[in-house]
Amino acid sequence: MVRRFVTSVATFSCLLMLSGTAFAADTYDDLVKVFSEFRKFQEAEFVGGVPDFSPAAIQRKFDGLQQRQANLDAINVDDWEVWQQVDYHLVRAEMNALEFHHKVHRPWSRDPGFYSMFGGDAGATMNVGDFFDPIMTVAEPVMMMIYTGKEPGDLNLSIDPDDEQEMRSVLEAIPGVYQQAQENLTEAARDFAKFAIRNFEREIEFYEVMEQALAEKHPETADAASDAADAVRRYVQWLQDNQHTMAEKAGLGKENYDWWLRNVQLSPWGWENNNRIIQQEYNRAITFLKLEEHRNRDLPPLDVAMTDRAYHASLRQALHYVTDFLESENLMTIDDWVDPSDYYLWRGGKTPERLEDIDDSPNPEWLPENTNVDTKYRQREILPGETHEFIGHMLDDQRQERLTRSPIRSAPRHFNMSSMRLEGWAVSLEELLVQAGVLDDRPQKGREMLYIMLASHMSLAIPDMKMAANEINLDEARALCAEIMPRGWTRADEDVVYFEMQSNLRNPGGFHSNVVTGKAYFMKLFRERAQELDEEFIIKDFIDEFLSSGLIPMPLIRWEMTGDSSEIVMESEPLVRWTP
Repeated sequence: MVRRFVTSVATFSCLLMLSGTAFAADTYDDLVKVFSEFRKFQEAEFVGGVPDFSPAAIQRKFDGLQQRQANLDAINVDDWEVWQQVDYHLVRAEMNALEFHHKVHRPWSRDPGFYSMFGGDAGATMNVGDFFDPIMTVAEPVMMMIYTGKEPGDLNLSIDPDDEQEMRSVLEAIPGVYQQAQENLTEAARDFAKFAIRNFEREIEFYEVMEQALAEKHPETADAASDAADAVRRYVQWLQDNQHTMAEKAGLGKENYDWWLRNVQLSPWGWENNNRIIQQEYNRAITFLKLEEHRNRDLPPLDVAMTDRAYHASLRQALHYVTDFLESENLMTIDDWVDPSDYYLWRGGKTPERLEDIDDSPNPEWLPENTNVDTKYRQREILPGETHEFIGHMLDDQRQERLTRSPIRSAPRHFNMSSMRLEGWAVSLEELLVQAGVLDDRPQKGREMLYIMLASHMSLAIPDMKMAANEINLDEARALCAEIMPRGWTRADEDVVYFEMQSNLRNPGGFHSNVVTGKAYFMKLFRERAQELDEEFIIKDFIDEFLSSGLIPMPLIRWEMTGDSSEIVMESEPLVRWTP
């Protein structure tokens, strides 16, 4: 197979470098070997116990990436089964992502938050393998102390001597991480720095609590935790002192957005298409909300959950209800292992199994001034939002753990490259199940909460698109989010708004734009299969087949389901180095 050589760039570093010799391979097992080695390659190099993201290390990574792209290019997949070719393009897209990180995104030199210990879906962080694992062994009790407000000394951690030595070694490396960060961040963006300054307060507090919890039994390790806190504190001060020298905006521009969508998420759409879809969905959400409000104008207000017990009671009832609804209506297969309690006993930490053991006293956290829009609509009608989380996300994760088709397919996706699939499916469930009747036996005004939720998605997606195009900065995006959210249910200064804007801006290709366009693509595929199969179309079979492909870009799922690969860029497009 001849492929345009341009592909990817992604996270961060290397264990080995492949030789420059030709790589001859034609079997699927060869592809698996290339993929497995590429995943190891993405982990950072270490120098003196510190992950190395210096310009020299990054150049070595890029050189190694090009060799691996050449090795992938040497594999001829023309005679493979479709599912195997899909896996090939999945690997190709991941390499494309890494290429994009090197040539365009460059988080190690542009994004101060890249050097955070805490990863997540809010943006790229150091790919350092198990480097932080010795610290993370105490992360849960330390974070619980922070959340509960208890005195750190009450924790009084006791650690095995071997584990303590590993932990202290990592803590002693932390100052070097942030010293190197200051040297590497030669093109930092101010909006990225604003996120980092907020986020690193959490890491400072983490190390401070860790120090106090270790002080009695492990004083040397406690001192190392104190030094780590000081190092992060100096880093934050450096960011504050240098913000004025940084580029104001952090977006990558429409052309780069388009390349990422086509070559990493393998979407047929780009910025203009996505923006049009999102604007149309916003029009529809507001129109349907107003129609529902008019229809329900004489109905009494919805009950509002104001205690922990009331909220958890509605959650449990809703999740069992929707699970039974999906099964009884033959909308999708509900496997024997599906158990709503997996979600509601896990949600937010260790939740008591018995409702009567959950506090039923008034809780100030449920007051309007203390809740964000996600909580506000769930307090009134919890089913669509928690269906998104349980049926849409938790079952996805549990299904992924059971996926056996291939080691490539079952591996977690890097670079947020499947966000259209992940969020598109979960968001589709919110409205499509309402159309299927899931709210018919619940209070009529609950449908208003559905359209409030859809409007909330748009209030995040519209700023996402504008930041990506560098039309607005972070502060303007937060203000816009609050401005276009109905009922004044969002404030620009809320923590959740900062977090969601961070998810938008720190992920190439955005995040909440994918939420909306992922739903649009799912509905497009639904319509295509319904028309193709006509009277033989069965919703349950369609959904089961869709889910069986795993967490991969939806155009690849479409290829498997229909045999049509015409929407996918099959040869990676050229990508030039971009300078803000």
